[in-house]
Amino acid sequence: MEAPRYKPETGPTRPDVRTPQGRRVTVMGLGLFGGGVGIARYFARRGARVTVTDVKTVKALAPSVEALAGLPITFHLGGHDPADFTGADVLVVNPAVRRDSEYLAMAERAGAEITSEMNVFMSVCPAPIVGVTGSSGKSTTTALLGEMLRRAGPSRVGGNIGKSLLDEIDAIRPGETVVLELSSFQLADLGRIGKSPRTAVVTNISPNHIDWHGSMEAYVDAKKNVLRFQGPGGLAVLNADDDEVRTWGALAPGRTVFYSAARPLDEGVFADGSAMVFRLGGREERLDLAGLNHLRGRHNLSNLLAAAAAAWALGAGPQAMAEAVGAFRALPHRLEPVGMRDGVLFVDDSKGTTPLASRAAIEAFTEPVILIAGGYDKKSDPGPMVEAIRRSAKAVLLIGATAEALETRIGRGGRATVERAESLEAAVGRAVALARSGDVVLLSPGHASWDMFDNYEQRGQVFRQAAAALGMTPLAGAGAGPLGQGAS
Repeated sequence: MEAPRYKPETGPTRPDVRTPQGRRVTVMGLGLFGGGVGIARYFARRGARVTVTDVKTVKALAPSVEALAGLPITFHLGGHDPADFTGADVLVVNPAVRRDSEYLAMAERAGAEITSEMNVFMSVCPAPIVGVTGSSGKSTTTALLGEMLRRAGPSRVGGNIGKSLLDEIDAIRPGETVVLELSSFQLADLGRIGKSPRTAVVTNISPNHIDWHGSMEAYVDAKKNVLRFQGPGGLAVLNADDDEVRTWGALAPGRTVFYSAARPLDEGVFADGSAMVFRLGGREERLDLAGLNHLRGRHNLSNLLAAAAAAWALGAGPQAMAEAVGAFRALPHRLEPVGMRDGVLFVDDSKGTTPLASRAAIEAFTEPVILIAGGYDKKSDPGPMVEAIRRSAKAVLLIGATAEALETRIGRGGRATVERAESLEAAVGRAVALARSGDVVLLSPGHASWDMFDNYEQRGQVFRQAAAALGMTPLAGAGAGPLGQGAS
């Protein structure tokens, strides 16, 4: 059943969000990824009467609670109190909260304004915003674009990539560029304020989060909000290789730039060997990246082209782009090489939470791959991952809620050895036993982590720890990444 969509409320955010002095604000869902902390701090510092409520306990949310220490905030954790919703002037909803929640209905009936951390930021940010979205690749594209723009002028990176920029809102100036990774959950809410980023970058669309959105149609509709409300001065950077995304040019009100990793374009940005070709506005320029690109896989070439197309359109020059590509390494948990043992490479792709992302990870290697896959079922068709396993994996070790179904779907008698493991640690141990020098042990689950772990980060850390306990030597710099280095 499809979750109810918010009723669009186009127009500016109400004054009580911009000037919240004395208003009763309930933040539903504190979480551990910064957004709940950022919005609670934003309202508390502006004189609102803030209550934070979450079904998780104080212990589970300790880092976020500690980050808000000293602020006049009331915490109701370990469950929800209806009075926090019926008595609120403003309800800020965590993106992961389902929109058919009874507590949202309570607040709406009581006349509260329903908003989100991202909607507030989009409404008050004085700088032009670049929004990056897609079913996969958006974090890498966001971080890489941020690195390119940072070398060309003042810029900041935040959003779903794990950093709320509300803490920095008073320091942001109109002359900067803000790059935001936007999830489908965050985009679903943008209809309430009728606002899209001035520049939209879309990497690809494939089935994802159907359990939350209720249907593929609702998921795609949410994603389209990244450019739906742009004006004629807007820019849309779209993947010409994606069957769905390339049709969105007709939806974009402003300028459209396409990019392709698969073929030359009459107008747009595309790959030609180790070079990127910019064929825009009757001009053609080339940027050779031979020896500079450290990211594996065709999907990462597409991410690089997406970032470059947006950076070029926004005024970054070839030197800035070349320097950014040369300095960039895989983000944590995104096809990240993390260690070696007896000639075996261990790769953490815990963020590969869709079958298409897992397929791309498998296909990024010419070496024999021992894959660890499985997890929480988001109702996505595992077909793309299953095809890649059958075609090229040496072995697959299945974990989590989808292990049995995946084992049946993959079948036996093919090229890959197929086994189930009771835990991720057991899967790593079996992978080490099966691996030979020159092999790759790849964690790319193709599913979310919530059946066994709090999040994909924890799953990736358990993978690394299990491998280290069996003799893996960590690679220098593994786990850092641009955000860990304070890129902005």
